[in-house]
Amino acid sequence: MAIFLDDNSKVIVQGMTGSEGMKHTQRMLTSGTTIVGGVNPRKAGTTVEFDGGVTVPVFGSVAEAMEATGANVSVIFVPAAFTKAAVVEAVDAKIPLAVVITEGVPVKDTAEFFTYAQQAGTTRIIGPNCPGLISPGKSNAGIIPADISGGGRIGLVSKSGTLTYQMMYELREFGFSSAVGIGGDPIIGTTHIDALEAFEADPETDAIVMIGEIGGDAEERAAAYIKEHVTKPVVGYVAGFTAPEGKTMGHAGAIVSGSSGTAAAKKEALEAAGVRVGKTPSETAELMREIMKNLG
Repeated sequence: MAIFLDDNSKVIVQGMTGSEGMKHTQRMLTSGTTIVGGVNPRKAGTTVEFDGGVTVPVFGSVAEAMEATGANVSVIFVPAAFTKAAVVEAVDAKIPLAVVITEGVPVKDTAEFFTYAQQAGTTRIIGPNCPGLISPGKSNAGIIPADISGGGRIGLVSKSGTLTYQMMYELREFGFSSAVGIGGDPIIGTTHIDALEAFEADPETDAIVMIGEIGGDAEERAAAYIKEHVTKPVVGYVAGFTAPEGKTMGHAGAIVSGSSGTAAAKKEALEAAGVRVGKTPSETAELMREIMKNLG
């Protein structure tokens, strides 16, 4: 069992024939992902050869790719200017999962395509500006390195790509059911709460790591959700404990106003909901290690 992505996932890549698309399609294939097609209207009808003797057909549209292959996941590697059109096309084709890797997507575009997807009600969006998600040993949709950790019973949801990788490495002795990088933009498709809900419902996830960052109130909202709905142990980390107060750090979403949005305020909200919060990624991993050993 895994969340959003499993060994039945059939993946297409929008923008597969571009340099980033080619590079990461190869990495996904190498890690065992079932990639059934690429999408590029200008190269429809051609095929692309990848290492390992894999030939991937290129289709003119997402709908055409889905009809020909039964694809149920799209990973989107198109330039920021064309991302909105790519997502709208995926939503119109009713693909169940669209993973938007592209960074620098205008917030207005994201707001519009996310609203469009919500109204359609058929496509889950992860991202934009995210590393994607991985269910180790089953499937890998995005840019998360597949060799950091194997399968296991920890669920991970994170706003930060690099901290996703670090946490997976630190807890590799236990492994992960799924790790989901939701992205750090001000507007994103899948939220901490969506992932927490899915991990809570997944019988093969025993405990959850949640990584947030300063700015906004997503972590406070997640804390309220955990308090009401999550029975599994959760540990948390909030990036930005050492940030000078009032200064915006890193991701565009990290805008601090008053006390809400600071690392300390988020830590307090999470701890009030029974979440143990580490001051560093390594300390957070240590808290999860204790929990996993006690679950035995």
